This record gives sequence, structure tokens and C-alpha cells, in this order.
Amino acid sequence: MKNFQPPHPITLAQDTISRRELQQTADWMLAGNRLTKAEETTFFEDEFAAWMGCKHAVFVNSGSSANLLMIYAAREAGRLKNNKVIAPAVSWVTTVSPLIQFGFDVRLCDCDPTNLGLDLEHLEQLCKEDAPAMLILVHVLGHANHMKAIREICDRYDVLLLEDSCEALGSISDGRKLGCHGAAGSFSFYYGHHISTIEGGMVVTDDSELHQVMLSLRSHGWSRDLNPTLRDQLQQDHNIDDFRNLYTFYYAGFNLRSTDLQAFIGRQQILKLDHICRVRERNFETYAAQLRDFYCQESETELLSSFAYGTLVANRMEVYEHLKAEQIECRPLICGNIARHPFWIRHYGRQVLPNADLIHDYGIYLPNHHNLSTTDVTSVTRAFKEVARPKALHDCAA
Repeated sequence: MKNFQPPHPITLAQDTISRRELQQTADWMLAGNRLTKAEETTFFEDEFAAWMGCKHAVFVNSGSSANLLMIYAAREAGRLKNNKVIAPAVSWVTTVSPLIQFGFDVRLCDCDPTNLGLDLEHLEQLCKEDAPAMLILVHVLGHANHMKAIREICDRYDVLLLEDSCEALGSISDGRKLGCHGAAGSFSFYYGHHISTIEGGMVVTDDSELHQVMLSLRSHGWSRDLNPTLRDQLQQDHNIDDFRNLYTFYYAGFNLRSTDLQAFIGRQQILKLDHICRVRERNFETYAAQLRDFYCQESETELLSSFAYGTLVANRMEVYEHLKAEQIECRPLICGNIARHPFWIRHYGRQVLPNADLIHDYGIYLPNHHNLSTTDVTSVTRAFKEVARPKALHDCAA
């Protein structure tokens, strides 16, 4: 018999675009503004970079494209000493798949038992054994990796650091927002993320050279979006006349552009981003206080812009079915261990990563977004505790 049912369905995500913002966007469109990429994109990039506290931002059509762009730009900018890369086992397919698609030799790093980022001991072992050129990490559900220690390892072994921060927009560690600790960081503005541009993503960087390479790669590999000095220098170096210049490609690029329509929406979203981050942190703290008997992810953050509340249960299918009946959404903790997915097994075979395997088998996450009240969180935890049985990350896999 059901003991409790929430007054309304509780979803994993809700759209961040308000009716007022939709009306503003409609008015802007009907005023005859250009909808494809133009000056609105540049305004959005400048405002987002300022909010992040970094020098540059590049707006693209998804967070997945943001990962692809910063990975390929590192290669095209000549920053990599070889083709070996480390990626996190607890991540997302498009954190890892561009590495495979570009022909990198990829190694997966097990997850840290506390923050679910990179396990430091395994990371150091991989750096010693494989001497990789690049590391991409994920800030899982908004929690910071052990950034100081990871930067020290990267410095020691001459490894370029990239941050997939798509789940961590606004989280702060060691005085800087996540995404600004490495050579570049990526973000997603998909429906289910902190803010939305319908589809969209961003790369941020303090590296001006890398920024220029990304601007070219985003749009076919041409020079139109580059700063005038670099644009003129490329034209001169390659002896390109003015007639051919707009249609000359200096890199084997892509079309990863978003639109001014989406940039206009994004500019409105930035205005409420601080509030969104604070509410997400409040909700995380409410979950943690009410689920003291269950695994709780922890990290060294001054502000935790929580993406969702991740935990572990011994009876995951039972919990899923019970919450579904109570109109409460839940899902696996990201997608578990990348090494357990068919695409990875086809390329690299089966791999044992103890902590990530536990996340794969027992991980679950519960809703968190800025439209969720503390009463909603209490509704979720009450239903969750009716059936959930705790699982500890240090337990042996069953």
C-alpha cells in the first residue's frame, strides 16, 4: 500500500526558459533581427566569459560539440606531445567518443570514492605508465574533482588538462568556477541543464591562441571570425588574395555554430544564473540532511551548483519502480561506468574499474533543479526511504 504520493509529478529537470523570456524572444524575432550567428552570439560569449571570470568563451550548438571542439583544438594548436589521453570512467559518451573518433589512444581512470571525479592514485599510475599528452575530466553532478592535486599531477607529467563541466555550471573550487582550472572547459545548455538555450553549449578558456583556433574550427576552418591581425597574417602567409580569402580554409573544421536566436535566450538566462546555483546548492543540502543513512557525494567546493543528488542503493530496480509509481523521476548516476558500455567494449574490451563498477551497478540520482522546493525534496526523500536499502561505495560488488 502506498503511504505517500506527491501533489504533482517531480521531474529530473524543468525548462528554465520562462514565458516572459519567450515573449521577449518572440518580440526580438519579429523586430527583424538576424537569427543566424551574428553580433548577439558575440554579446552572449562576452557576458558568459565575464560571469565565469575567464578571458574567452565560444558558443556552439551543444555541450557535446563543446567537448569535441576543445579536444580537436588542442591537437590543431600543437599542444599535444602524443596521441595518448586519459578520460574518466564515470562520464558521458560524448566526453569520450570524440577521443576515439579522432584516433586518440584512450585510457579510462577509475572514480574517486568521495567526489566521483578522478581517483588520484589510479591517475598517477596511468600517467607513469602511459605518459599521456592530455587529460579530460568530468565534475560529476557539479562536484569538483581534487583540482589542486590533479593540476600538480598534470604539471609533473606534462599533461594538458581539459574540464567537462557540463554538470557543474557555477560550482566554485579554490576560488574559481569549475571549467576555468584547465586549458579549456565545456558547458551544456540543453533542456536538462542549469540554463537552456534549447540546444547549445560553450567552451571557456584563458588561452588566447586556443580561443582563435576554436573560432576557426567552429566555422569550417575559415578565418572570418578571427582577430584582424591573425586573419591578415594567415592570408599573407598562405598568399591568399582578397577574392579567395572568405572561402579559404586554414583548418579541417566543422560547423558547430549555434544561432543568434539561441544566444538571445542565453543572455536572458545569465541574469538568473546566480539564483539558480544557490537553489541547487540548498536542495543538495536538504537531500543530504534527510538521507544520512545513504552514500553522499562530497567535494571541496565553496559553492556547489548541484546538478542532481547522487547516491547508491542495493535494490535499484525496486527503488526505480516505487518512485515511478509515486510520479517521481530518477535515473542511473549519469550512465555508470563508460567501460561497461557496448561502444567501449567493442574498441577496448572489458575492463575492471572497482569504484566505477559500483556506480554502474548501484548508482542512482534524484531530481534537483531551481524549480524544486524543499517541500518537493522532502517528498522525494520520503518516498525514496520507503523502499531504498543503502549501499556503501567501499563495499565489494555483488
